[in-house]
Amino acid sequence: MTLHDDLGTAVPSGFGSVSGAPNLPDDFTTTFRSEYVTVDGLRLHAVIGGQGPALLLLGGWPQTWYAWRFVMPALARDFTVVAVDPRGVGLSDKPKDGYDSATLATDMVRLMDALGYPKFAMVGHDIGMWTGYAMAVDHPERLERLAVAEAIIPGISPSPPLLGSRWLNDFLWHFNFNRAFDANERLVQGREEIYFGHQFATKAATPTAIPQYAVDHYVETLRDPEALRASFDYYRAIDQTIEQSEARKKHKLTLPVLAIAGEDACGDSVGTEMRSVAEDVISVVIPHCGHYVAEEAPDALLDALREFLAPYKHFS
Repeated sequence: MTLHDDLGTAVPSGFGSVSGAPNLPDDFTTTFRSEYVTVDGLRLHAVIGGQGPALLLLGGWPQTWYAWRFVMPALARDFTVVAVDPRGVGLSDKPKDGYDSATLATDMVRLMDALGYPKFAMVGHDIGMWTGYAMAVDHPERLERLAVAEAIIPGISPSPPLLGSRWLNDFLWHFNFNRAFDANERLVQGREEIYFGHQFATKAATPTAIPQYAVDHYVETLRDPEALRASFDYYRAIDQTIEQSEARKKHKLTLPVLAIAGEDACGDSVGTEMRSVAEDVISVVIPHCGHYVAEEAPDALLDALREFLAPYKHFS
């Protein structure tokens, strides 16, 4: 559903927006608003609120801006928080292409341009980590600090073995499934709660670490055939992202980087990976936490982000 303000500008409302999201923290809707921002003909949905220097929050598969809901109010006390549905996700447009890391990074830079933020800090989770790394290399003048969480970056990480351990297979098998064409849509469509519910149950520290209402919310967004197709297109673009990442390795990052992981998911690997491409890396591994750090351990994530972002807090 889309409403219009007094100037006739489209305003997101209903399911997928701030006004239609379930079980938000107290006073969330008094701080944050949903907005549509159009960049190069692509309409993106962003949830914005707070005061201070700009902080971009970008999540990953198969989530939306909603993944950040527990940490956004605290961050908004010191920063202008911008949590985005990237192309293909949530209320944002779902074009047929542009899911490689270079295009995704350019989308975010132009979004922040449109919002009036020439410089900003960023937190990227999962595919948001791919995009954050791409942005830091491709647009180094834009990012002040970069925090990344819970991913391997195609073209940076060594490719895991096809026949690895049972744990590794269970953690990463979706990569190959998602890269397929056509068959995966037909297998998942109408069974979204089985496929995506399995992802949340097995990648979190415990099967119920992500509340059922949140799982239901994410699954509902993916019942749209175009959203389902776009969710797989991120993985179908991995060949392009690998080529781009391999070229980026020639340019080691010099900005401060925070690498975050769950002890029961990526563990030390995020820090190890970022040290291979960046000079100034702090690594934090959150105990008793799986892949979905912003939902499983929001207080621990906030502690890490507050310390890391403290020098940026009074940026002007």
